[in-house]
Amino acid sequence: MRSPKDFFRPLAVGAPTPVREIPFRPSRMIHFFDPSNEKMAAKVPSIAAQVDVLLGNLEDAVQADRKEAARDGLVAIAKATDFGETQLWTRINSLDSPWVLDDLLTLVTEIGHKLDVIMVPKVEGAEDIHYVDRLLAQLEAKAGLERPILVHAILETATGVANVEEIAGASPRMQGISLGPADLAASRRMKTTRVGGGHPGYLVREDPRPGDTDAPRATHQQDLWHYTIARMVDACAAHGILPYYGPFGDIRDTTACEDQFRNAFLLGCVGAWSLHPVQIDIAKKVFSPAPAEVAWARKVIAAMGDGTGAVMIDGKMQDDATYKQCQVVATLADALAARDPELRDAYAAAEKE
Repeated sequence: MRSPKDFFRPLAVGAPTPVREIPFRPSRMIHFFDPSNEKMAAKVPSIAAQVDVLLGNLEDAVQADRKEAARDGLVAIAKATDFGETQLWTRINSLDSPWVLDDLLTLVTEIGHKLDVIMVPKVEGAEDIHYVDRLLAQLEAKAGLERPILVHAILETATGVANVEEIAGASPRMQGISLGPADLAASRRMKTTRVGGGHPGYLVREDPRPGDTDAPRATHQQDLWHYTIARMVDACAAHGILPYYGPFGDIRDTTACEDQFRNAFLLGCVGAWSLHPVQIDIAKKVFSPAPAEVAWARKVIAAMGDGTGAVMIDGKMQDDATYKQCQVVATLADALAARDPELRDAYAAAEKE
C-alpha cells in the first residue's frame, strides 16, 4: 500500500504533477463519434461547437478490422481541429484487448497535449486504474506533457459495481465514472436486451380492491438502474469526482431518453452520453438547471446570508441544508452560463421576474 503522502507524486520521472482536485467543466453530454467513419469525421468541427465533450470512440461500435483506422483517424482529427472550450476525450479499447496498448502509446505521444480524458471500459477494480495510471505517467514523461491526462472509468460489470468505491479513489487522475448499462446487464444476467432505460416487465402493481380482486389494477414501470446510479453517485461524491449516466440506445424514443437522463440528473449525475445529434439538445436541456430553479436558489442564498439559522421564504422554511442545496444549483448554473450565452440570458431574465 502506498503512503498517503506519496499519492500525489508523479508515477514516472518527468511526468506532470497529479491534480489535487478535479476541475469542474461543463460536461452535460459526452458525444460519441467513430473516427474511422469519414462522414462523422467531416462533421467534427460543427459538432464540436455544439457539445461540451467530444469523444473519439475506439472500442465498442468499431469493428475489429477498423480499430487502427479509428485510432489513426482520431490522431488526424485532433491535430487538424481547434476544439476551443470543448473537451476532447477518447474511449480506448478494453484492457484485455490486443489494441489497448497501441491506443495509449499512440494517442498520448501524438495528441496527448489535446486529450483531456481517457475513458477506460469494463473497469473491475483499482488494479485496472493503477495499471493505466502508471503507463500514462511514463508516456506523459516521454511526450513531455505539462499536464496529466485524466481517467474516466465505465461501470459495466457486476465486479466493477461491487468495487466502485475503490475504483473512484484509485488515482488522482480519476475524473469520473459512467454507467454502462448494456454490458452491465449482460454481466448480471439481467433479462433485458435494451441499452439503458426501463423495461415494461419491471413494475409494481397497486393492491387489489377489497372484495373485488378481479378489478383492473394500475401498474407503474420502475427504473432498473436506480440502485446502481445511486451507488455510483455516492462513490463519486465521496472521492470528489463526477458521475455520468451512459448511453440510451433507442434513438427514436426521445421522450424516454429525456426521462432517463432527468432521473440521473436528479440523483446527482452531471451528464450523459449522446450517441446521435438528436440526444445533444436533450442532454443540454436536462443537465442544465431550469431558470426558475436557479432564480429560486439565488433568492434563498441572498436571504440566508452566511447560511446559518432559518428563514421563511414564500411560506417555505429554509435552513442550512436547503442553503447548501441551493448552492449546488447556483454553482452549476454559473459554470454553465459561462459557456452557454443562451443559458446565461435565460438565467438573467428569470432573476428579474
